[in-house]
Formats: sequence, C-alpha cells, structure tokens
Amino acid sequence: MRHQKTGRKLGRNSSHRRAMFRNMVTSLFKYEQLETTDAKAKELRPIAEKMIALAKRGDLHARRQALAYMTDKKVTHRLFEDLKDRFLDRQGGYVRIIKKGVRKGDSAPVSVIQLVSAKGSENAEEKKT
Repeated sequence: MRHQKTGRKLGRNSSHRRAMFRNMVTSLFKYEQLETTDAKAKELRPIAEKMIALAKRGDLHARRQALAYMTDKKVTHRLFEDLKDRFLDRQGGYVRIIKKGVRKGDSAPVSVIQLVSAKGSENAEEKKT
C-alpha cells in the first residue's frame, strides 16, 4: 500500500523527476509562464509557491536555499529582487494553472502555468475583456 507516498511519479526515476522540476521552476520564474501537461503543472505549483515564500522571507538563508534548488543564479536574483514585490501583500496563490486542451500527438491534457500578476494590472485586464 502507498500510505504517506504523495506526489506523481510521471514515468521517471527520482533524480530525473527532481532535475525536471528544478528546470521547470527556473523557467517559470524566467519567462513567467510555461505550457506543460496537467500532471506536471499540478506538481510544479507547490514547488514554485515555496520558492516565492523563500523570496518573501528574503534573508540570506532563504536565498541560499533557493539558489540550491534553482539552476540559474540570475533568475534567482530576479526572483528575490523584482518578483517578490509583486507578492508581498498576498498570502498565497502565487501561481495560476489554466487548462488549455489536449496535445495533438498523444492527447495528453495540456495546461498553462503562470505567475499571478500584480493586483492593479489584473483589474485592468479584467476591464478590457
């Protein structure tokens, strides 16, 4: 029985899975959105939210923890300097997952995972549509 065994295996061994999520979270903060399968997006969300929580803490230990996980030093610096200001007044829910449809080749459900934008720009986008 799989008691206390959370998380999806995604058809990969543990080291491949860890490397994939390290690359994905780095790319998410670099480009602010990714297109991936639903299962990967759902597994990526808690990792990304923990990185944002570390950035909000902002101390040296938090920065070193984020640097140990993310693969690009410049992206980590951007997270701690620029992106954290966007989330200072939020208590969670930093990442949004939007279902996009199915992939043509294998009919895998595809989603877009993106960082939630600042409060003022969200209202402006809602009024436009």
